[in-house]
Amino acid sequence: MEELQEILGKFDWSPLFISLKTGIAATIFSFFLGIFAARKAVKAAPKCKAFLDGLLTLPMVLPPTAAGFFLLLLFSTRRPFGAYLNQAFHIKVIQSWAGCVIAATVIAFPLMYRNARAAFEQIDVNLIYAARTLGMSEWKIFWKVVLPSAGPGVASGTILTFARALGEYGATSMLAGNIPGKTGTISQKIAMVIQDGDYVTAGIWVVIVMLLAFGIIMVMNLILGKKMKHIKRW
Repeated sequence: MEELQEILGKFDWSPLFISLKTGIAATIFSFFLGIFAARKAVKAAPKCKAFLDGLLTLPMVLPPTAAGFFLLLLFSTRRPFGAYLNQAFHIKVIQSWAGCVIAATVIAFPLMYRNARAAFEQIDVNLIYAARTLGMSEWKIFWKVVLPSAGPGVASGTILTFARALGEYGATSMLAGNIPGKTGTISQKIAMVIQDGDYVTAGIWVVIVMLLAFGIIMVMNLILGKKMKHIKRW
């Protein structure tokens, strides 16, 4: 007990703050990009939809290290795009917090996209036709009719996206590295302290992650429960 108190007294909470702000930023980017991509995919022709769906879902089925490898090739200052960002805008993605956000966004994005797309596909088209007869613009129909109707699916996608971004490790470690206080997330911290044989610190971080994950699942179940409470239980 004394050993645990001593560890907590010297505990570095920076991985928690880095993970939370990375998860929030990645969720915001994934939300808007996922909504946009899902809307385009739903309206696309079958062949185009199949191609878009495969391309946009690819980061979810690839090993995170493979996705990290492609991101490393893209944003490396030795490559054209990464060199251009560095020279023109002084933006260096490699070994920076921006790298954490980009890696987490790429890995978590498919969850937002697929949940939003599934929610949009289940909307009653009669609602859209009715809104058009009332003279509403397509943009207004989307924000006033489509998005509220798809609310539970979009909300669950947002929560799952945040959870995935919060726990991202493979692509983040390759693109952003593990710099304490800068890019060191919870997942990277757990891997690092286990390598050092510090199982007590690793256990504390695992408990923190489990509590966060449980809270996220509870929030998602409450959101979905409100939508489904009118359905009769069998």
